[in-house]
Amino acid sequence: MRELVVLGTGSQVPSRERTQNGYFLRWDDEGFLFDPGEGTQRQMIFAGVNAGAVTRLCVTHFHGDHCLGVPGVVQRLSLDGVPHPVHAHYPASGQTYFTRLRYAASFFERAELLEEPVEEDGLLSVGSFGQLWARRLEHPIESYGYQLVEPDGRRMLPGKLAEYGVSGPAVGRLQRSGSIEAGGRTVRLEDVSEVRPGQRFAFVMDTRLCENVLRLAEGADLLVIESTYLSSEADLARRFGHLTARQAARVAAECGVRKLVLTHFSQRYLEPERFHDEAAAEFGGEIVVASDLSRISVPARR
Repeated sequence: MRELVVLGTGSQVPSRERTQNGYFLRWDDEGFLFDPGEGTQRQMIFAGVNAGAVTRLCVTHFHGDHCLGVPGVVQRLSLDGVPHPVHAHYPASGQTYFTRLRYAASFFERAELLEEPVEEDGLLSVGSFGQLWARRLEHPIESYGYQLVEPDGRRMLPGKLAEYGVSGPAVGRLQRSGSIEAGGRTVRLEDVSEVRPGQRFAFVMDTRLCENVLRLAEGADLLVIESTYLSSEADLARRFGHLTARQAARVAAECGVRKLVLTHFSQRYLEPERFHDEAAAEFGGEIVVASDLSRISVPARR
């Protein structure tokens, strides 16, 4: 299963309709928790996301609406006795903040939290999920966006398999070895399959428009991106290091994004459809204006 569970969509000040940030990405056997703001632990309960599903904690920066939920989540990992290690990524410059959040109150620490701070642009980790990358964004304090890249695979072609006389366990052997002997000839994997593009996910929070926003969003099947303001407040967005819905949509259009998820809304706006309308003027693909506790599927493989 690959889906985004939206825990909160508000920015600095929560409202009656929107909790502060929080995003949980189910990616097969992995669970990425991004930017847990205040109230995330409670939102996880409402959304049916248990602490044991979290395998990685990714914080973009240390403004409160992106990290004040860390203490509750960290303590819940130990309270529930989560048996697997949980990797924590966050800007290295905010080490003091993360340490304070991790040990904000007394608790019996049983869970294994592996701190892996981000010091510069680059590859953070490689696993069954693919590759996890981080890139520096433009915000008043150090902030990083995250990108999940699945390597390309192969899609077997039933017609070609039949043509070459490959069936049953021989298919698995061919996938593992790259070639086998069948019917008196050598059959290569590329003879009976085609490239299956790997999927990509991008998470872009507080930032002005910059080159790394485009690099993170390039080819994303699902792009989760802040759109704090509408374009009528473009000056405010630029001054405080944020994006407008129009800018976010333009990024999606330029980068070939398949599904665009807008979030991190200023409390000044009461009509979410305005964000959709503004984005639709720039991007012709699928647009989701995120709401608290919504579930958004990653588009099916191409």
